[in-house]
Amino acid sequence: MSYQEKNITVSLVSHLLITGYYLISLFQMTQVGELIASQLYLLWLTVIIVSILTNIIASILTNILLPILEAIRSRSYEDPRFIADERDELISLKGTRASHLTFSVGVLGCVIAFVIGQPALVMISGMVFFSLLSEIIGDVIKIVLYRNGS
Repeated sequence: MSYQEKNITVSLVSHLLITGYYLISLFQMTQVGELIASQLYLLWLTVIIVSILTNIIASILTNILLPILEAIRSRSYEDPRFIADERDELISLKGTRASHLTFSVGVLGCVIAFVIGQPALVMISGMVFFSLLSEIIGDVIKIVLYRNGS
């Protein structure tokens, strides 16, 4: 597995876990009844901060621990290669395009929901969800492209 694939996989797992937490928390709030603004603000803040911190920490740990484990396993150390070629750039661009497209369509849907009468809290909750979903889709597209050799 290449350096880029490892980072994408770590990012995908962290985004899946954070999205799961967000959806479970949102579902629990809707089961109780009405969406309470102060609880939603705290949830949004938590999801955004945890997403940023998790990706930074996980990426650092991946770049430190995996080479150490690989050196222990193979009993020899080889400097990790952090070189990105044109193929890596194209895969990154395709994943980013899919991510942006997903987010744009999601935001459009949220704005339309707001226009037809849904509360602003629902619109912003949807935008947070689609931002997480777009990252997941972008990561999945990148992994698929790396696995296909595109």
